[in-house]
Amino acid sequence: MAGAVERNRTSTGNAHSALNAARLPVPPRPHETRNTAAHPNLSRLTNPTGTGAREAAHVTDLPPKFKGGASFAGSRPTAMLAPNHRHQQGTELAKMNRQRGDAQSAIAWQVSDIPVPYDQAVARMESEVQAIAAGTAPERVWLLEHPPLYTAGTSARAEDLLAPDRFPVHRTGRGGQYTYHGPGQRVAYVMLDLTRRGRDIRAFVESLEAWVITTLAHFNIRGERRDGRVGVWVARPEVADGHEDKIAAIGVRIRRWVSYHGISINLDPDLEHFSGIVPCGVSEHGVTSLADLGIPCSLAELDMALRAGFEAEFGPTVWSNDTRPPDQTMRRTSKPAGASPPS
Repeated sequence: MAGAVERNRTSTGNAHSALNAARLPVPPRPHETRNTAAHPNLSRLTNPTGTGAREAAHVTDLPPKFKGGASFAGSRPTAMLAPNHRHQQGTELAKMNRQRGDAQSAIAWQVSDIPVPYDQAVARMESEVQAIAAGTAPERVWLLEHPPLYTAGTSARAEDLLAPDRFPVHRTGRGGQYTYHGPGQRVAYVMLDLTRRGRDIRAFVESLEAWVITTLAHFNIRGERRDGRVGVWVARPEVADGHEDKIAAIGVRIRRWVSYHGISINLDPDLEHFSGIVPCGVSEHGVTSLADLGIPCSLAELDMALRAGFEAEFGPTVWSNDTRPPDQTMRRTSKPAGASPPS
C-alpha cells in the first residue's frame, strides 16, 4: 500500500541525512509550557490504583497491595511536569534510569525488517517478560511494524470501532482504547524491569513520552503532552487555530513489574486507515505523521533517532542478534552503520 511504499524513500540530500551518523547527538528537549497549579491527582502520585486514573498502563501479577485496580494514568498529574522537569538534559529520572542501566547489562535493541503478525508479537513479548522477571533474559526493546490491524485496549468502547470489518481487531491487555497499527508506523515494544527503576508506573509512562518527544526533536518537530490525552501531540496552527494532531500513541502493560507493549510513532502510514476507529477515544482531534508534516525521513533514520533518544532516557543498549522468532516471519535487519557489536 501507499504507506508501505512511501516510507522506503531515501532522504539523501535533505536536511535530515545527518541522522546517518553512527551516534546522534541528543538535542535539548523543547520547552513545554504547562500549568503547574495544584492538581487533584496529586494524592495518587504514589498510588497506581487511585480512582479515576487514566488508562495508559494495565498492570497484572503485582503484590496484593497493588491489586485494587488495573488501569493507570497515561497523562500524568500536572505537578509531575513542572517547567523544565522533563525537558532539561540530565533530569533526575533520566539520570536514575541511565545509572541503573549502567549497573545492569545493557538493554537488547532488536529490529524486525518485515511486518510481524500481532498475535505472534504478543506471544513473544509474554515469553520475554517471563524470562526477564526470572532473571534469565536481558531487558529488550523490539522495533517492528505490523500488517494493518486495530487493537483494543482495556478501556476500549464498542462504539469507537467504526468499521469492524475493515481490518482484524485484536483484544489486548495493554492500557488504552482503540489504536491502528500498520505499515509505515514504527512500533517499539519496551520490555523493561521496573523493579530496577523504582516501581513508579507513572514516572515510567512519563519517560516513554519524554523519549518520543526527544526523538521528534531530532526532526525539528515539537511534540507535546496534553492533560487527559495519552500520547504525544503536535500543534497544527497552519491547519486552524488551536488544531492539533496525535503523532504517537502509548499503551503498556505491567506483569511482575516488567513492562511490555509500548509506543508507536507515525512515520508514513496511510492515515485514512485511522478513520475506522476513534483513535484512543479522542474524536475532536486528528492524527498526523512525519510525512504529513513534510518531514522526508526513512525508517532507518527514525530508528536511529529512537535509539539515541532511548539511551538518553533509559541507558545503554546493545544491538541484539537474538531473533528467536515464533516462526520465520520475524527477522533482524542488517546491522546499521555504527551499531554496537552483537551481544
